[in-house]
Amino acid sequence: MLKYDFKFKKKVVLDYLACNGGYGTIAKRYGIHDSSVCRWVMYYTKYGDEGLKKSRQNKKFSFQKKLSIVNFYISNEISYQDLAFKEGINNASLIYQWVNNYRKYGPEGLRPKRGQMPMKKQNIEINNSEVVDTSVEHVKQLEEELKFLRIENAYLKELRRLRLEDEAKVRERLLSSAASEENSN
Repeated sequence: MLKYDFKFKKKVVLDYLACNGGYGTIAKRYGIHDSSVCRWVMYYTKYGDEGLKKSRQNKKFSFQKKLSIVNFYISNEISYQDLAFKEGINNASLIYQWVNNYRKYGPEGLRPKRGQMPMKKQNIEINNSEVVDTSVEHVKQLEEELKFLRIENAYLKELRRLRLEDEAKVRERLLSSAASEENSN
């Protein structure tokens, strides 16, 4: 992957912001990928010049922060890039890596390694009495169950909305018929 300097990125972004073409046109003009133009424009509009500069410091994320980001990614239809932008993370592939580690090793895959060998266990003991199955098959099964429950929930909400709508129409008819009977008397 090529690294571009700040001046080049800013030139591309300013060219785009000057309405000299769309992402594809600008990308072709500079010989880069249109997703780079899009990403640079997003970061520039949100963070200004700092959004285009490479961060020289390796930002450390807590276990809880990683877990919440991974859970958000899994439970929402959002791209790695959009989530990275939302969370202020310059490198979307970092989130991709966290999600893969989570899917392979469960929550423990997000903990700092500190020179340890990667985890080989698929079951993780908690409090010496409770075992959590984090195998890929089990996680997929849970994801399918979650998907089903979300669909069921949406269906029941829609059913309730339709029922309430019907009840409101019935009340409206009763009120209108009662009002017309009063006017006829």
